[in-house]
Amino acid sequence: MNTPLRRGSSLSSSLALHSDVNARHSRSLMPAIAAPRGTKDILPVDATAWRWLLETHREVAESFGYRYIETPIYEHTELFARAVGTETDIVEKQMFTFEDRGGRSLALRPEGTAGVMRAVLGARLDQAINPVRVHYQGPMFRAERPQAGRQHQFTQVAIECIGERSPHLDVETIEMAWRFFQRLAITGVHLQINSLGSPEDRRRYRAALVAYYEPFRARLDDDCKRRLDTNPLRLLDCKKDADLAAQAPIAWDSLDEASRQFFRDVQAGLAAAGIEATVNPRLVRGLDYYTDTVFEFWHEHLHGAQNALGGGGRYDGLAAVLGLPDTPATGYALGVERISLIARELGVAPDAAPVAEVLVCSIEPAQSGDAARAARLIRRAGMRAVLDVSDRRLDRKLRAADKLVAKVAVIVGEAEAAAASVVVRDLTARSQQTVTEADLQETVTRLLMVDE
Repeated sequence: MNTPLRRGSSLSSSLALHSDVNARHSRSLMPAIAAPRGTKDILPVDATAWRWLLETHREVAESFGYRYIETPIYEHTELFARAVGTETDIVEKQMFTFEDRGGRSLALRPEGTAGVMRAVLGARLDQAINPVRVHYQGPMFRAERPQAGRQHQFTQVAIECIGERSPHLDVETIEMAWRFFQRLAITGVHLQINSLGSPEDRRRYRAALVAYYEPFRARLDDDCKRRLDTNPLRLLDCKKDADLAAQAPIAWDSLDEASRQFFRDVQAGLAAAGIEATVNPRLVRGLDYYTDTVFEFWHEHLHGAQNALGGGGRYDGLAAVLGLPDTPATGYALGVERISLIARELGVAPDAAPVAEVLVCSIEPAQSGDAARAARLIRRAGMRAVLDVSDRRLDRKLRAADKLVAKVAVIVGEAEAAAASVVVRDLTARSQQTVTEADLQETVTRLLMVDE
């Protein structure tokens, strides 16, 4: 579109007009920018249930003496390559990596354990309290194919217990997650447990799997052939050759007596805690740092590869792999998105919270300042108040209170402003009264308590 330079107009004003026309035209043609694939917005309607889940985990964790920790969402790529294993799917296929301005390779965290271990031992927290019990929550990132309950950016709640090796701590870790599910009123959770034993046991098991699978190499797909050479434990996850996995050696046969006794002690502790566990000899988890106890929480409403709400285990060798002092540890991570799906399906997630308890408005714009003062008084008393400063009619303002789920409306008109008073309307009982500003807090508090 050509915009001619009109007589008497300046060049700058003409250019501004031309730019404005083009901008409007571009906006009309430009497609809406969607959220990146594999991400999901937490909208206000979902926020109450989301915060309920996170806050419940915090309460359960802190009831066991765990303290909050927070680490960066990105770390040096080497941290995860060492911790998770260079030959795992996470490092080879799923990490989001980038270079900083100095050419150093960084990665968005695919899991939280390595960063927490770095932070705890780097700050020498174990020298003050041992073991160090910490909990955390936040986003993780993996480039997996998005589907229900699995995103490129996903959220986990997690705990780590760093500094002691004991089957009782493995039991405590599992029990914390179990109590968390109970607090959420989520039923249908099934605990799967196994033992990978010591690093020596794991090496024996790895050799046994290679010896078993090698004669079948020709029938394996390319991905499983690679796993046979690099990470044989992951062969148990190959869906195409599930019949081979069903007959493969189990980890228990490679464990020495000390590892077997450790696992028996974990089972006894779970029984004493009233937690039913199913020994799953095919459960190996996907990360190289696990030793001894590994576990997952499966839910009967989830199927296939996405049936796990989360899991964890013992990782006594991780610190040494990271170049830190050799330190035993155990922990878990749970997927918030999947737990949220189940909570909604079971009908136990809370409904969206009311936007506000009180709507405050004026009849005319001239009383907006008086209405704002009334809203401040209400908030100072600990109540949630929304101020309507629009120039709409009063009846339309009051209809908006339904959308806010407000129970009380406070109205200021010309007469009320002159008398330093307000009208307090009980939207449930459909009654109203005029009170002074001095009595406003007490009146609104009383009405809200009655409505409860």
